[in-house]
Order: sequence, then structure tokens, then C-alpha cells
Amino acid sequence: MSLYIYPTDHRWFNYLRARSPLDEVNFWQPGGGAAFTKLVPGELFLFRLKSPINRIAGGGLFTHGSVYPLNAAWDAFGDKNGVGSYEQFFDYIAGYRRRFGEELRDDSPIGCIILQNPFFLPEPEWIPVPADYPLNLVQGKRYPSNAPTATALLEWAQDVLRRNAVAVSEPTSDFVVESPMYSQPVLSRRRLGQGAFRVLVSDTYQRRCAVTGERTMPVLEAAHIKPVSRGGEHRLDNGLLLRSDLHRLFDLGYLTIVPPGKLHVSPKLKETWMNGRIYYDLDGSELRLPSDERSRPSTQFLEWHNDSVFRR
Repeated sequence: MSLYIYPTDHRWFNYLRARSPLDEVNFWQPGGGAAFTKLVPGELFLFRLKSPINRIAGGGLFTHGSVYPLNAAWDAFGDKNGVGSYEQFFDYIAGYRRRFGEELRDDSPIGCIILQNPFFLPEPEWIPVPADYPLNLVQGKRYPSNAPTATALLEWAQDVLRRNAVAVSEPTSDFVVESPMYSQPVLSRRRLGQGAFRVLVSDTYQRRCAVTGERTMPVLEAAHIKPVSRGGEHRLDNGLLLRSDLHRLFDLGYLTIVPPGKLHVSPKLKETWMNGRIYYDLDGSELRLPSDERSRPSTQFLEWHNDSVFRR
């Protein structure tokens, strides 16, 4: 198991520590140039508080890296972005951008490093930065699983994670997180936080509606096939990216997906509302599904929606 140590703003850390425990956080990057890809899901991401502190004070389990619009990141994570309001979030990032003469808009892209099961330690438990970690690094440093530093930090992190009720395996290359948040080591089978679910579904469907191909992000929504209110989970295989009107009709049972991926429109739509032609034109459409079969909707959840929600 590799790990990554990243310079961390003290204000962000203190805000979230005061609200712990949390299921997820967004460790954002103000530049938004490229998605973070230095870890694979389930590997360890550690917080190194910036100078003059220079101590490792916590971390989390990496879930997903994305470049995402600023306002959409707030909608997904709210104060799990490390501030109490959208206005503070905007001003926080704008302060970084101004140093480089860059303008910030509501829809400006920012980097999002999504972490599950974050832990924020009290000051007596902070540990020194490793001797082989240069303090002038702006983007942090990755330690591969065979590095002595990684071995030592993983042993330390295992103890911390256990105390935070996150069960882990031994620190080997096939490290598997076995907490209630991660029931299996396959991304499509993991239960995510709500924000991670929204971003991951959006990115997995390449930010296009699975039915229409619509690419206007403000009208795209991550839909649960089986709602959380009815026992569903924040899992990638329980998600679809849909245009907002299609999402609403899907939740109400006027639309369903016939496995493995064909849209079906209920006759009740016309009977009830004397309308719906634009939706009947979509009846029988093949969905635009992810190329990775593990990321596609679960047949079990689709059949549940057909049986329990769809209006016949």
C-alpha cells in the first residue's frame, strides 16, 4: 500500500477537526489544473500541517480525484470542504488565485481529493515529518509500498485507524480497507459518502446524462436507483447520472431502466398528466453506460426499481 503526504492548511484542518467524526471530506486544490492520480482508492493520504508546524496530524483514505466546478463542489460536500459557508469557500480559494493573477468564478474548476474516514488527531498525537520529506514541496510526496518510510507510517496509521473504528488489513501491496464504509475492495461495490457518490457518478458517466447525453452540468444529477431512504446505499453501482427532469420522473416511477440498460416510460405518465410526448420519444433508448462493467448499474437494483417503484 502506497501513501501520500500533502501540505495542509491549518485553518482547513482545525475547522474539520472540530466537527469530527466525519464520513468524508473534500481536500481541495485551488488551481484545478489536473485531477489527483497519485494513489488508488483505499490508499492512505496524510495531512502535513504547513510551516512552521510541519507535523503529520491526520489523514484519510483516498477515494477519488477530480477537477470539479467550485459551486458543484460546495453543493456536493458543503462544510466538509472545511469552511462554514459558500461565501467563505469562494473567498478562501479566491485568495489563493489572486496570488497568480487568476480570476475566480462560481463555475471555476478546482481540484478535489475526496477522502473517506478522515481522522484529525489532537496535538499531542501529531508526529514529525519523515526525514526524507522535503519541507519545500508544494504538492507533497508519494511513498511506494516498499519504501521504509511507508512501512513505518503505515504501522502508525493502522493504530490510528483502528482507534477510529476503521478496520484495515496488514500493510501489503494488496491492502484492503474492510470498514463498514468499504465492504469490498472493488470500487463499484464500495459504499461512499454522499458527496463522493455525486462526484464519482458524475465523472464515471463523463458528465453526460445516461439517457440523453446532455452535458450541461447544472441540470445533471446523480440519481440513486434504490434511494437511501428505502435502504439503498451511496454506491457507484446504485447510481445513474440523469438530467434533472428525468431524475425526478425516475424517482416517481414514471421511468425505469430495464436491465441491462434500456429506458422504459410508464403509460401512467400520459394517463395522469395528459402529456409526456418528449419522454415517450425516449422510450426504448439504450443508455450510455460506463465502459467498465464494474461501474454499471447493478441488475439487482434495477430489478428492485422495476418491481417496487415503476408505475405499470
